Amino acid sequence: MHRSHLMKTGLLAGLFSVLFSATVFAAPVLKINSSGRDVMLLQQKLQNVGYTIKDIDGIFGEETKRVVTQFQKDNNLRATGVVNNATWRALKDTKSIHHGSIKDKEALLERLKSTAPNYGPTVPNNKPILERSKVSSIISTAKSYIGVPYSFGGATPKAFDCSGYLQYVFGKNGISIPRLADDQYRLGLRTTSKSQLEPGDLVFFTTYEPGPSHCGIYLGDDQFIHASSSRGVRIDSLSNSYWQPRYIGGKHIVK
Repeated sequence: MHRSHLMKTGLLAGLFSVLFSATVFAAPVLKINSSGRDVMLLQQKLQNVGYTIKDIDGIFGEETKRVVTQFQKDNNLRATGVVNNATWRALKDTKSIHHGSIKDKEALLERLKSTAPNYGPTVPNNKPILERSKVSSIISTAKSYIGVPYSFGGATPKAFDCSGYLQYVFGKNGISIPRLADDQYRLGLRTTSKSQLEPGDLVFFTTYEPGPSHCGIYLGDDQFIHASSSRGVRIDSLSNSYWQPRYIGGKHIVK
């Protein structure tokens, strides 16, 4: 991604943050048949924290009510579908990605499986798949996308989710891996400690649901690269306060 695009994205994000903060301060009550800028900001914020809204059109219709209701349920609020002060505050404080209803998520995952790029025959499970000579190329490719934004379902340099990012990086190096994190977790050999990890291995975390729901590529020295839901493609430490308690294991894939 070019510097100019990143700067533009940052400016737009900053403008949205200012406008949204002002809206929260005003705390307008929004419900079915509401319309205007406040509704558009509401829809954009819901999309930014991971809920699926087809049209950011400033019209509070049945789709927006459904998504608001789901957000309220996910945040232990009264599920009325009406945006009140408590809902605005919860939206303002939400930084991690939620993924909408289970039904919506399952439908999206099925679409991801059916539309995944074809990089050739998929590698086998339960054995090393990455030639040691290709590790540096995998890591170089992975780092070339630092700064690309996150989008649930994203699998191209326009936007990635965690497993779409891994599939794309490996695909660019001629290795076809599964599309979803729980399927990628079947690759390689299970490790019993972080000390067994080598650069190029895969690391997995439990985040928005039990089991391997987030993944990355181990870089060495306790560092891994991944498509994070809050900041896009970035490098983090396995030992930081967020990722350490969510780490569920690494898979040794380097031959």
